[in-house]
Amino acid sequence: MEPLWIAMFTFAMIGAVSPGPVNIVATSTSANYGLKTSLWYVLGASITYATIVFCSGSLLRFLAIGIPDIAWLMKIVGTLFLLYLAKKIAFAPYQSIESISQDKAPNAWQGAFLQCINPKAWLVAMSGISLYVVDQPSSYIALLIFTMISLAACLVGVASWAFLGQAIRKVLHSEVKQTMFNRGMAGLLVVSIASIWL
Repeated sequence: MEPLWIAMFTFAMIGAVSPGPVNIVATSTSANYGLKTSLWYVLGASITYATIVFCSGSLLRFLAIGIPDIAWLMKIVGTLFLLYLAKKIAFAPYQSIESISQDKAPNAWQGAFLQCINPKAWLVAMSGISLYVVDQPSSYIALLIFTMISLAACLVGVASWAFLGQAIRKVLHSEVKQTMFNRGMAGLLVVSIASIWL
């Protein structure tokens, strides 16, 4: 079982650290509002991802039957929500780092919602389940193990993007740099939206 755990963890980490909307928002949140604030967002996104892994594993047959409709609806809702976030990030007014209000930062609930509508999360979860859970002799135990590994990987992966944002935060004390950063992050978010439809 140990080689299976290593394979599960490797797969989960690759999915968690690869660029995507959840990670981009984590970086932006940390850069603009601080690491401590962004960690609530990271926690919400990570717990939700683990829930997605468990639910998609438990209901794989049901989801497989309805996946075209589910995927289409998730793409539409996800695109609209991500465009809204991109607009907020791109046109955020300049504020000195010390004076930024923490109540405007994405929180745990927004992290959870974004993860729910993130097609990447569902596709990675279902791919992992098909690879490491479905064919196992004790598939329920394998699902529990994969869910816990996915939670740990998501916490590490999304938090690493938040730490990147914290490092960038130190150079965002001028209006020009902060505006350029926010527009760049919004652009990356739009690119991640485009990748959902390709």
